[in-house]
Amino acid sequence: MTDDNALRPKLKSLFRLQWEPVQDAHVLLYPEGMVKLNQSAAQILLRCDGTRDVPALVADLEQAFNTSGLDADVRAFIAGAQSRGWLE
Repeated sequence: MTDDNALRPKLKSLFRLQWEPVQDAHVLLYPEGMVKLNQSAAQILLRCDGTRDVPALVADLEQAFNTSGLDADVRAFIAGAQSRGWLE
């Protein structure tokens, strides 16, 4: 079993995250297509660069958006992104 606190999520090299003006949103590009992301998903994935563990990622988001209590939602999103194969 993996310690989620030690996990440093990182976007897999197969995917590219970028702002798409036509979509007016961040998108996740991959060889088979594209996923249009909502603002919350984009902000989480922008921070999944392999340099932060999950608690640091949550703390960064809470500071950036002047809020608290994001831990469960961020962890749930990261788990979903991992199950979709977006993160290593």
